[in-house]
Amino acid sequence: MKNKPSLWMRALLIAVSLVWAVPLLWAVVTALKPAKESMLLNWPSSLTLENFQIVFQSAPFLQYGLNTVLIVAGILAIQLVTVTLGAYALACIDFRGKPLAVALIMVQIIIPADVLILPNYITLRQLSLLDTLVGVMVPFFASSMGLLLLRGAYKGIPVAIADAAKIDGANVWQTLLHVYIPSTRATYVAFAICSVSTHWNNFLWPMIVINSVEKRPLTVGLSLFAKASESGPMWAKVTAATLIVMLPLYVLFCSFQKVFVSSLVRSGIK
Repeated sequence: MKNKPSLWMRALLIAVSLVWAVPLLWAVVTALKPAKESMLLNWPSSLTLENFQIVFQSAPFLQYGLNTVLIVAGILAIQLVTVTLGAYALACIDFRGKPLAVALIMVQIIIPADVLILPNYITLRQLSLLDTLVGVMVPFFASSMGLLLLRGAYKGIPVAIADAAKIDGANVWQTLLHVYIPSTRATYVAFAICSVSTHWNNFLWPMIVINSVEKRPLTVGLSLFAKASESGPMWAKVTAATLIVMLPLYVLFCSFQKVFVSSLVRSGIK
C-alpha cells in the first residue's frame, strides 16, 4: 500500500498551488474589471465582459486565432510523421552511423532555436516563403525532442511483440501502425501537448516572418495590441486579450493532464 502524504505535506502542497494560482486569478479579475478600476488593487465594484468585447472589436483576434491553429496543426501533423519514422529507425533498425545520428540529435536540442533564425530566414527568402504561414511552419517540421522521446518509448516495447507480428505476416508499416504507435499513445499525447504549447506561444520567429496583418498569429497580434494600448491605462483590455490567447492551451492541458504527467514519468523526463 502506498504511503499517503501527511497532513502537513498536503497543506504545503495546497499553499504552493495557491501561490502559483495567484497570477491567473489576478489576470481573470483584472480582465473583468471596469476600465477605470484596472490599476486598483481592490475587488472590483462590478464584473463586466466589456473588455473582451472591446478586444474583439479593436483587433481581428478571431483571424489571429485561426492563423495560430493552422500553424500549430500543420506543424504537429508533419512532426508526427517525421518523428514516428525517425524514432522507429533509431530504435528498431541497425545501421552504420546510428550512434553518431543519436549524438547529433542530442546536440540539436542543446543549440538554441534563436541561433538558427538568420539561416532559416535566408532559406525562406530563397524559397519565396516569407510572409506565409508555411514559412512559419517549415523550420519546425522535425523535432529532435520528439525523436528522442519516441525512441525511448519504442525501445521500451518488448521485442517479442514485434517479432510475433512479423511471424503473423505483418510488414514494417503494419508493425509500426498496429504495434508501436498504439503502445505509445500516451507518449504521443505528451509530445503533442509540448509541440502545441511551444508553437502556440512562439513569438519571435512569426514576428520576423509575417508582415501582413491578416496572417499574424495570436502572440504577434497580442504584442501589437499591447503596444497600441500604451497611450492610456488599458491594462484590463490587455489582460483580457492575454486570457483569450492562453485559454485554449489551459483547456488543452487540463483535458490531458493525467496522460501528460504519466507519460513524462514513464519516459524518465524530469
